[in-house]
Amino acid sequence: MKILVTGAAGFVGFHTARTLLERGDTVVGLDNFNDYYDVGLKNARAAIIDAYPNFKMARLDLQDRDGVEQLFKDERFEKVVHLAAQAGVRYSIENPHAYIDSNIVGTLHILEGCRHHKVKHLVYASSSSVYGANTAMPFSIHQNVDHPLALYGATKKANELMAHCYANLYGLPTTGLRFFTVYGPYGRPDMALFLFTRNIIEGKPIDVFNYGNHRRDFTYIDDIVEGVIRTMDHTAAANPDWDASKPDPGTSNVPYRLYNIGNQQPIELMRYIEVIEECVGKKAEKNLLPLQPGDVPDTYADTEDLVRDVGYKPDTAIETGVRKFVDWYLEYYQSDEEQSA
Repeated sequence: MKILVTGAAGFVGFHTARTLLERGDTVVGLDNFNDYYDVGLKNARAAIIDAYPNFKMARLDLQDRDGVEQLFKDERFEKVVHLAAQAGVRYSIENPHAYIDSNIVGTLHILEGCRHHKVKHLVYASSSSVYGANTAMPFSIHQNVDHPLALYGATKKANELMAHCYANLYGLPTTGLRFFTVYGPYGRPDMALFLFTRNIIEGKPIDVFNYGNHRRDFTYIDDIVEGVIRTMDHTAAANPDWDASKPDPGTSNVPYRLYNIGNQQPIELMRYIEVIEECVGKKAEKNLLPLQPGDVPDTYADTEDLVRDVGYKPDTAIETGVRKFVDWYLEYYQSDEEQSA
């Protein structure tokens, strides 16, 4: 298949593109290589997938309506995996316009490209952030998600609504994937695992919000990628049992589906830090701080629908996943230091 992967120089996009390439698909990546975090890390990811003969990268911004339209016209994709977005809950409080531009306008351009060029299936990244103020655990796709706590979550909820419109109006099969705290090698430098690992190694204190009373459904990157590709291969279909008088938020009478991808094993943040300490071989100095605006105390994914429909359940233990990240971090930054010396 020829597949478009947006955000291909990003964390999840890079790993997804590489896995698709390894199985023999032709992949076109789209990324604008913005400077929200270290562009050098994005370039390093891109260099790895650029080496595949069945890959090419389009350095393009999703906001470029004409550019995105031309890309769809030229390439004739069979399927699209839309992972590009302005990420980060906290940053959405500082720079809300970036989220509308990228996550709303950019997603509209992808939907329009899929609509006009007969894409067979659109899979797109949503987020556990859509659950917002909900505290009913575990989070289920069949629950109402109308109370986001920050604009980031609101834009992801909006993406799901937009996708439903296109599934309804144009018969475009769409599947939204709500990711739960993704971590692993080549991860984002603004995420807790990266920040904690770097500071512990450098002997600097780490900021521990909500005084460490967080629980997170940490999900290893390989599990996320497996879920993305399995759902991509399993084209969304209408739910024949959908009842308009009691509408189910997770399905529809049009080809529209939502799934959680989480480890289904919420881990106490302090335990997560302990595992990092064990892998690094050093203790952390902790700054215990209150809950950040827009953040939620706990996340916990109900993945029953994912297991039933595509036969997959994420299950990588944090001890295994964190070890792989720390090993990568030490190798990546050590070799970087050696080249700079």
